[in-house]
Amino acid sequence: MENRQLSVSLVYTLIAIIFSVLLSRIFYLQMVEQTELGKISSQNSVRKIPVDPARGDIYDRYGEIVVGSQPRYTVQLTPANFDRKNTQFLSEIVGVPENTLNDLINEGILYNRFAPVKIKRDADFSIINRVEENLWQLTGVELVIENKRRYPDSFRGAHIFGYTKIISKVMLEKLSKEDYSRNDIIGYSGLERTYEEKLKGKKGTKLIMVNSLGKFVSDYNGGNENVPSQNGIDLYTTLDAGLQVVAESLLTATGKSGAIVAIDPRDGGILAMVSKPDYDPNLMEGVIDSKLWESLTTGAAKPLFNRSIQTRYPPGSTYKMISTLAALEEKIAKPSQTFFCSGRFRFGNKEFLCHGGKGHGSVDMTKAIEVSCNSYFYNLMFKIGFENWTKYGRLFGFGRKTGIDIPDEFSAPLPSKEYFDKIYGFRRWTDGYLVSLSIGQGEVGASPMQMAVYTAALANSGLLLKPHFLKGYNDPETGKFISHKIDSTRLPISQSTFDVVRNGMLRCVEYGTAQIAKVPNVQVAGKTGTAQNPHGDDHAWFISFAPYENPSIAIVVMVENAGFGGVVAAPISGEMMKYYFSNRERKEVAPAQNAITSR
Repeated sequence: MENRQLSVSLVYTLIAIIFSVLLSRIFYLQMVEQTELGKISSQNSVRKIPVDPARGDIYDRYGEIVVGSQPRYTVQLTPANFDRKNTQFLSEIVGVPENTLNDLINEGILYNRFAPVKIKRDADFSIINRVEENLWQLTGVELVIENKRRYPDSFRGAHIFGYTKIISKVMLEKLSKEDYSRNDIIGYSGLERTYEEKLKGKKGTKLIMVNSLGKFVSDYNGGNENVPSQNGIDLYTTLDAGLQVVAESLLTATGKSGAIVAIDPRDGGILAMVSKPDYDPNLMEGVIDSKLWESLTTGAAKPLFNRSIQTRYPPGSTYKMISTLAALEEKIAKPSQTFFCSGRFRFGNKEFLCHGGKGHGSVDMTKAIEVSCNSYFYNLMFKIGFENWTKYGRLFGFGRKTGIDIPDEFSAPLPSKEYFDKIYGFRRWTDGYLVSLSIGQGEVGASPMQMAVYTAALANSGLLLKPHFLKGYNDPETGKFISHKIDSTRLPISQSTFDVVRNGMLRCVEYGTAQIAKVPNVQVAGKTGTAQNPHGDDHAWFISFAPYENPSIAIVVMVENAGFGGVVAAPISGEMMKYYFSNRERKEVAPAQNAITSR
């Protein structure tokens, strides 16, 4: 009996001890460790939400905003917070097909179910109103304000600025996850792509409170852990917006494809660049309509193709100055060297005509440039030789890219003996090929941008400049203006040699084939060119610079299938020169004074 009572006492004692321990532990957890566990609980209920920055603006040389941003409403949802039973209802409200909406949500869950998914960008007021009226039953859905790119109204500049669009999966895999995520907007071409790193800005983060089910509760106000976004850096360019308007309208008026490049021969800054046909970059921003994209990529006009930097047109007679420079600098011929032009030049059993068979008589070097005598340069080519012709073409940058600061530039190879051996076979070509090369025909090709660099070097007497659009930007850390570094090379050609060539180009406009390009009270030097086209009518070229004594602008005009360069291309250059010199008193705005720091 006593043993039984002892056993019962031990059991009660053990139970008492266990309850005492449990009560002590509960007291400790709720009273002693309350603060620490509260912190842990808080951390588990906080989510980081990315905050997108505003993209940097782009200015022209006079301080005019040519690419900016404007606010737009976007409907987004967080997959972790959204009730999938409301998918059909949401689809009807925002006008996005239900299967598309499901795909977006599923992709978002795979990527990060707590990261917002953009389901409708650029929402109109009717969608905004419907969403706002129903937010109470659409948990996880919200309206946010993003920035939409705004391109010029007075001109397009499509091949200069390019466009932005939603980042692709392929690009996202290659880029830093800290800088980019799904649905981000990224520069896809033009300056938007080249200077993406500066324009995009830096994302911030916003902390929010969620409950145990991951549902949004409130903004998190504990501490100062929210990180504000940093707007993109504004870019200041060398572009003259007014001149760009004139250039685009003039080329459009021809009804033909082509390109125009205007460059400052003092520093290589691009004043205007046009490629026609083109497109409206405002239609390309963000989500691109499939029908629009198909029309841009499959049509015969090829508006996405940049004729300023991606073509290889024969330069025609605009290339004749290369032979002149080679002959003078190598002391093979003097300016007084004459050849008789009967209107026909015979090589072997072939006959080559000079301007329809009409002769110029006895012509010296300057006169040959003035009247664009083919026969003179046929003869001169065989005096200077293939090697020298190639050498001086290479000096002026032909056969390689110019390095312009927009992507996808193309360069045609520069003909040489080695090149001909490669494409035709060793010694399986003859000197007859040189006849065409001497007047910028045959295998020689160049883009309008390459021709602009060449023309600028003729204008400034031998300073070969790397063309560029960027003038500079304000450093966000120091506030100092960082100027674009001018990249130039002084060519080993004497001033006296350039004087002969430049004088011939001056006489070409004053008395020769380009008189239609004259500008009142301004001495303009230029050269016409007609490039043979095996697929149709000849292409028209005109290169020019002014003022003659101290050039501040050089212009290249190339119009496809327009015939003689002096008829269509030269007048375009003349009108651009008139605009430029009538507005040259405008003063460039100091970028640091014009910077916009808030939007």
